[in-house]
Amino acid sequence: MFEKLSPDILRRHKGTSFVGITTCFVCHDGCGNIFMAKRSKNARDEHGNWDIGGGGLKWGITATDNVAREIKEEYSATPTEITFLGYRDVFRKLPDGTPNHWLALDFIALVNHDEVKINEPDMFDNSGWFKIDNLPTPLHSQLKILFEKYKPEIELQIK
Repeated sequence: MFEKLSPDILRRHKGTSFVGITTCFVCHDGCGNIFMAKRSKNARDEHGNWDIGGGGLKWGITATDNVAREIKEEYSATPTEITFLGYRDVFRKLPDGTPNHWLALDFIALVNHDEVKINEPDMFDNSGWFKIDNLPTPLHSQLKILFEKYKPEIELQIK
């Protein structure tokens, strides 16, 4: 039988020793607004940058269920609709220069505007609802790629 690795060991190696898999999600309220949060100094990286939500895919959970779990965990909301947009290979470097590779499974999720609140205040300095053509800055380094790839699909979903 195989020995199961601890979450701390896995977290340190995801994306560096093996390709990490993450589920990323654009939360919207069905009225043209996207929810974003500004990463704090306690976030893994990209401190001070505005980001959509996301989290590593957990063992034994479907990608869609992982999105719902992460939305509840990060934003205290239960999505009423989750739609798969596609995937992206994400190649970056960690702050110490270590190459990093993630496979991002991208989703868009409809949530109740009034239900959303930051559940991890130590990880985010600010948050808010934004129109897709008036996003805050600076953005997470991967969001330009995400919005270029999916903007037409996102615009159809959020209205």
